[in-house]
Amino acid sequence: MITVQRVAKAAGKHLTKTALKLRKALGARPTRSCPACGSAVVGFFRYGDNAEWGCPACGASPRERLMNWLIQHGTLTVPTAGAILHMAPNEGSLVRRFSAAADYVPADLDPARYAVPHMHCVDLMELADSNRYDLFYASHVMEHVPDDMAVLRNIHRALKPGGEAWLIVPLWDKPTEDGSFDIPPRERERRFGQWDHVRQYGLDFADRIRAAGFDLEEIDAGSIDVATRHFHALDDRLFRARKPGGESAR
Repeated sequence: MITVQRVAKAAGKHLTKTALKLRKALGARPTRSCPACGSAVVGFFRYGDNAEWGCPACGASPRERLMNWLIQHGTLTVPTAGAILHMAPNEGSLVRRFSAAADYVPADLDPARYAVPHMHCVDLMELADSNRYDLFYASHVMEHVPDDMAVLRNIHRALKPGGEAWLIVPLWDKPTEDGSFDIPPRERERRFGQWDHVRQYGLDFADRIRAAGFDLEEIDAGSIDVATRHFHALDDRLFRARKPGGESAR
């Protein structure tokens, strides 16, 4: 669906990407770096309200860069000997990292949207696996599901004891506001920031994760030192949920 908001975001992205290309062509020295692709860059392009959203070399978002930085620095460990369910796998750098796992399952409700090999059709509302996965990863997925508590319980059941769910959602500084698909798309865009979202999360998302039975650690980009955060343009908050029992992937 084409909306004024989407057009404005696309225009800002195009203009700032063009400006970065011009700066590079004029000899600007690259002083920043993308941990998703390893490229040295002169800066990052705008998307929406974030003036340093995307890597001009690979397109990686702040949350994709954050995940790669956390993995590279040992804060997170990818369970390559185990099983990974990767929902909405549109972050190429993470597909490459996760696909090294012995049992890698890239999935989406509409798998035809993705060029990733061996995509699976998975409806998180109907996820029935039990004790199968060592890692579940979903970035900007939970705000699309009709019943997030049901999905969190399904994820908990699907993980092995000690398994982890790495969850990233759009956040605002107010309590979570829920809606439904009965609300018209333009009203959902106004209330939740995007036409296909059915809620806008606040930091109380943590309470919902714990209520589903998880132990929880929150890793905010703001906790990383200022120089590193600026160098890589890191942003966002990871909700690292662990199913009790077994051994952690730490």
